[in-house]
Amino acid sequence: MTPEQFNETANAIESQVSRVIVGQRDIVRQTLITLLAGGNALLEGVPGLGKTMLVRTLAQVLDCKFSRIQFTPDLMPADIVGTNILVEDANGARRFQFEPGPVFANLVLADEINRATPKTQSALLEAMQEHSVTIAKTTHRMSEPFFVLATQNPLEMEGTYPLPEAQLDRFFFKLNVTFPTTDELVTIADRTTGQETTHLQPVANGMTICEMQNLARGVPIAPHITTAAARLVRATHPDDADAPDMVKRYVKWGSSPRGMQALILAGKITALLDGRYNVALDDLRAVASPTLRHRLILNFEAQAEGVTTDRVVEGLLEKVLNNREV
Repeated sequence: MTPEQFNETANAIESQVSRVIVGQRDIVRQTLITLLAGGNALLEGVPGLGKTMLVRTLAQVLDCKFSRIQFTPDLMPADIVGTNILVEDANGARRFQFEPGPVFANLVLADEINRATPKTQSALLEAMQEHSVTIAKTTHRMSEPFFVLATQNPLEMEGTYPLPEAQLDRFFFKLNVTFPTTDELVTIADRTTGQETTHLQPVANGMTICEMQNLARGVPIAPHITTAAARLVRATHPDDADAPDMVKRYVKWGSSPRGMQALILAGKITALLDGRYNVALDDLRAVASPTLRHRLILNFEAQAEGVTTDRVVEGLLEKVLNNREV
């Protein structure tokens, strides 16, 4: 696949998705970046903003197997990954046979993931990181591409189980879904309350996505851009000598090395989507917030003063990436 074919396919995917999803251009673009990076995305927003519809639409446009898991407090790990069941053949012989769970799909929607217990949440860890699950000492591989999109509601927190930092770090991006504008609400009403039905055309398949993922990893990146990404991630730690005052004041713990890996890979894909075959500092700036916002742990002072991780990331970009020495 050539960069031109990559750009053409990505534009076709976004065009088809926009026929169903009104507005949310940044969310659609960042979800596509996550998919092309082979990562997983966490969508946070109030109910009714189209989070479920987004991944369902992606599955139709990509002609991939789609699976939805509704997380509830009584959901068990075996309900997600599957289990061994006892079967009997025509001769009466009995044996154990693995029955795959709903996680065995190309696009998996983990709806309201924070409503399940930590034991059930952890069942996704191996699948998200290793693209495989282990049942009774046997490892079962996922079909590629494999993409988990999890949603959570920030309003109804009673009776929920907040995701631990170890699982949050396994999400490539965290995306905040905002409320539509007045014009977008009017368009949503026109599309969903009339008689017309939108018919989507598949524009890619699993093999095409895998080829796009391989091409993205081959995009060259200059040493000073890599160094800038490393400095940005190092600066998220309050005990680092180059950390800005805002980080030292408000951040308890900074990003892991996964944050830098995500920055670099997302920057490469952003460059390709912009028609360039090299990574610029602006590409890192464009993906810094969704990459780092869930990898920074703020202290009590930040929470008391209403400081958000996005505000800290903005301060980091100003102090680190805008430094002329970079």
